[in-house]
Amino acid sequence: MGGREDPDVEAALGELAARVAPELVVASGDLSNRGRRAELERAHALLGGLGVPVLAVPGNHDLPYTFPARFTRPWKEFKAVWGTTEPLYASPTLHVVGLCSARPFRHQGGALTEQQLSRAADLLGDATSGACRVVVLHHHLLGAPWRAARKFPLSGRDGVLETLAGAGAELVLSGHIHQAAVAERREFEVVDGAAHATVVAVAPGLTRPRPNRTGEAQGLQLYEIDDAAIAVETHLWTGRGYAPVARREFRR
Repeated sequence: MGGREDPDVEAALGELAARVAPELVVASGDLSNRGRRAELERAHALLGGLGVPVLAVPGNHDLPYTFPARFTRPWKEFKAVWGTTEPLYASPTLHVVGLCSARPFRHQGGALTEQQLSRAADLLGDATSGACRVVVLHHHLLGAPWRAARKFPLSGRDGVLETLAGAGAELVLSGHIHQAAVAERREFEVVDGAAHATVVAVAPGLTRPRPNRTGEAQGLQLYEIDDAAIAVETHLWTGRGYAPVARREFRR
């Protein structure tokens, strides 16, 4: 995001945020291209300028590109701008836990440790009754509708999803593949009939760092949550603004 400026996209994003008035903006990683401070600051200024709280987690592109910084201080620049790699947002309606899935030794693939999952489960358990419990990470758990070369899903995603769902997560958000996808866990995995709904969503890329690369979409997702349902609406960039192209609704 922060590696390439697009005034038209920035203006349209501001207009959409003003019209929708979201409670929270979620950025699921790759806020920069090479993990540079200036790139991260540019993304922070753009999203912070929308006038609503922002929850951001790092992606693989937010790691320093140079050695040895990539291994000796992988999150120094990200934390300097965003404060933390694993943020938390809590309100009477939303309880959002951010997780850092990017790893210095995995350029495309990502993973979560047992300690991260245990902490996430504890935080999800702290949610206010009735608040939608959400987890955000960079690497996708849900397969893309189109082949994404070298874009590996989260390592051990079956176990991760089982743990997060068991801890009460109702919505798991990610990015990484620049393609939109959404499904309810029970659509691709047989689980206990009494299990609550867990929606897994992958957002398209807000911008296109490599405009000539095929197999990538440019856009964003809107999530509408009430006591009865979670709706996911995909908006794609038309060249002039964002237009809704798909909507799915899941019972909570």
